[in-house]
Amino acid sequence: MGKPTGFLEFKREVWQDESVLDRIKHFREFHKRFPEEKLVEQGARCMDCGIPYCHSHGCPLGNLIPDWNDMVYRKRMKEAVALLHYTNNFPEFTGRVCPAPCEKACTLAYNDDPVSIKLIELEIIEHAFRMGWIDPLPPHLETGKSVAVVGSGPAGLSAAQQLRRAGHKVTVFERAEKAGGLLRYGIPDFKLEKQIVNRRIAQMEEEGVRFEYGVDAGEDISANYLKKQFNAILLACGAGVPRDLDVPGRGLRGVHFAMDFLTQNNLLVEGRRIPAAVLITAEGKNVIVIGGGDTGADCVGTSIRQGAGSVTQIELLAKPPDHSATWNPAWPDWPNILRTSYAHEEGCERKWSISTTQFLGEDRVRKIVAEEVEWQSAEKHPMEMKSKPGTRFELYADLILLAMGFTHVEHGRLVGELGVGLDRRGNISADAYGETTVAGVFSAGDASMGASLVVRAQAQGRKAAIGIDRFLMGDTVLADTTLL
Repeated sequence: MGKPTGFLEFKREVWQDESVLDRIKHFREFHKRFPEEKLVEQGARCMDCGIPYCHSHGCPLGNLIPDWNDMVYRKRMKEAVALLHYTNNFPEFTGRVCPAPCEKACTLAYNDDPVSIKLIELEIIEHAFRMGWIDPLPPHLETGKSVAVVGSGPAGLSAAQQLRRAGHKVTVFERAEKAGGLLRYGIPDFKLEKQIVNRRIAQMEEEGVRFEYGVDAGEDISANYLKKQFNAILLACGAGVPRDLDVPGRGLRGVHFAMDFLTQNNLLVEGRRIPAAVLITAEGKNVIVIGGGDTGADCVGTSIRQGAGSVTQIELLAKPPDHSATWNPAWPDWPNILRTSYAHEEGCERKWSISTTQFLGEDRVRKIVAEEVEWQSAEKHPMEMKSKPGTRFELYADLILLAMGFTHVEHGRLVGELGVGLDRRGNISADAYGETTVAGVFSAGDASMGASLVVRAQAQGRKAAIGIDRFLMGDTVLADTTLL
């Protein structure tokens, strides 16, 4: 695919970013536009590798990566857009927030810089929007069947659009004021501006998807109502229970879950007013972020933009090995290597192998008490954590953000009244096509797999749509693109 010698002629390029000093002054996206003539060169780097691990191994959606790379190289952008949409309802989301496991699985990544897949994906879809090529695609025939989708995150949106295009009446119930779930309320605007979400919601509404906002399914409407009014139900309500830190001082003011902080900031950027009594702000404060993943990095970037006095991110796990070489040491799998994100470039101290044991303060938190730990192999467990004697230390902290991930879906009235089975981790138990232990009830995304990537949530939403369509009609008109 692409130009046979392209990977030898052209070096990998990605977006140029605004300088750190400029971008921390605002909450907008900071990637600069990528020149279209350069995009052709990046498409040309895609090899005729025989087995495209990027597609078969690296992408949960089964994106036809070599095919649309070839179309970009040949300047056949309309065909590139069609190929992109064949497997992915919302490439503008994954092109911004996906960590791109496809690039780690790229054949070039074995011993060279991989193809700039994420960049090409995003530039294709943004070109299509600029050209006015993204139109609503309402169904040609109505089936007369109806589906309730609970939750409007990436899984719920993907499923809803697929089901509507298959001819079903689809109603999405969202307890927030607007659609998007994690995309709107969890991911900062400097990674995903919300007009990007809004334009897809507008397309879906024109296709006939109905959105009901401010509706907490299970509370405002019962499970019995959903079963009576709809032929099938999809639970795509996310993994809403954050992992807590049960240490002395947890109840002090100034200790918050990361998602509460990020959601508030997104509302502020949107123009909402937050009462001072409940406002969580990093301005002028010593901020400690506990948790080293993407959510933690987003807390770091947001804190810096809010004017934090200092930001420290601590991680319980050991520091991954440095790896400056171009090749992937775990190819085609995701390598466990040290990564420095946009947020860390903006000013943040990072500490690894740190266990927090206490929060100190009278009414409001003032310090954390922590100690170093070491990870050792054990007979019955892969790794075992042990405290290192004599390593206890304290850090000043005015704001502590717990970014340690999520445990499982909320076990509220909806889950209980529907009677769906749960797995050992507390997620909704569902098969490959989203079917739960209750006939006609399906689940997708973080609600059934636990907190994971947006790309996996979208893939599960599409698979669940196939399962629901087959349940309602006896067969399905929706293609399972993960089998390509």
